[in-house]
Amino acid sequence: MILEPLVIGDLKVRIPIIQGGMGVGVSRYRLAGTVAKEGGIGIISTAQIGYDEPEFESEPIETNLSAIKKHLRMAKEIAEGGVVGVNIMVATQQYKRYVEAAVEGGADVIISGAGLPVELPAYVKGTNTKIAPIVSSVRAANVILSLWDKKYKRTADFIVIEGPKAGGHLGFTVEQLANIEQTNYDEEIVNIIKAVSVFEEKYQVSIPVIVAGGVFTHEDIVHCMELGAKGVQIATRFVVTEECDASDAYKQAYINAKKEDIVIVMSPVGMPGRAIKNTFLERIKKEREPITKCFNCIVPCKPKETPYCITKALTNAVVGDLDNGLIFCGEDVYRLNKMTTVHELMDELAAPNGMIFSQRFINRKVLEGMV
Repeated sequence: MILEPLVIGDLKVRIPIIQGGMGVGVSRYRLAGTVAKEGGIGIISTAQIGYDEPEFESEPIETNLSAIKKHLRMAKEIAEGGVVGVNIMVATQQYKRYVEAAVEGGADVIISGAGLPVELPAYVKGTNTKIAPIVSSVRAANVILSLWDKKYKRTADFIVIEGPKAGGHLGFTVEQLANIEQTNYDEEIVNIIKAVSVFEEKYQVSIPVIVAGGVFTHEDIVHCMELGAKGVQIATRFVVTEECDASDAYKQAYINAKKEDIVIVMSPVGMPGRAIKNTFLERIKKEREPITKCFNCIVPCKPKETPYCITKALTNAVVGDLDNGLIFCGEDVYRLNKMTTVHELMDELAAPNGMIFSQRFINRKVLEGMV
């Protein structure tokens, strides 16, 4: 199946694949810019994005706000006109300022989850930045779209449905995640799409629905399209690309992971997530990690009570200190077995049976007189 372009308002994306935002530091300018250049939508995670800047320790929020603009600028230089956006968690301290920094930095899209982005339309009003909430249920979709309709007289530019097989912070209970094989999530996806169609009709616009979580192959993408989705969001597979912003050790942890290594953890902010079992996770089962500094990352966090600092754990992981780090991952991480490039991965995902349909390939063959 040849994938149709993804259209979000006045944005046209050649390959309907969004690279999921991964923090801390896993998807920054290099990965997002390259995905955008290859015809998808590249997403920068704003979660502690400035972790490696010299001022981060003393001024984490101001450093992050500056880093958002910096990484957007560098990603767009790589993208050569491709679509680049950001993922901003609603639970982020000073969420509004992060959104404003992304808009000022020229983000084409903002995807927002880890809570309901109730005020997001107000923060982007008067700009051309497209906005999408992340939802995991019909109820969540109805709540956020109804709120935006009532309060702002507008709707979403697109919707991201994050299923139970995704990584990071998830909108499901631990029990739901433990029984995902017994869950018919396809039915929920179809019902969310139906709920979204009500607002499409009211506003006479197209609201593309994007499916995330457990999308691994071209066939998975086709399946999502058959359910009614207009595109997919993929994160885990992009980690083992040369262009991913994480350390080589982090990428190797993905390649080495076995199915039995994947565990559900409860993050310090009270949300379940999926991660790769390691020394760090075994250690925090037995004792609390002492927290010497708060980096003002997530609203619900209480440094005096939390079992460990999630900023420190995620930062340690991304730079390669895996024994002291938290390694979030998707359910299918164990299926990865080698490094690749964004170009190779996009070609594989976009084309049936491994056939290459990238525009650059086609253009080259045209010039050579082969087609």
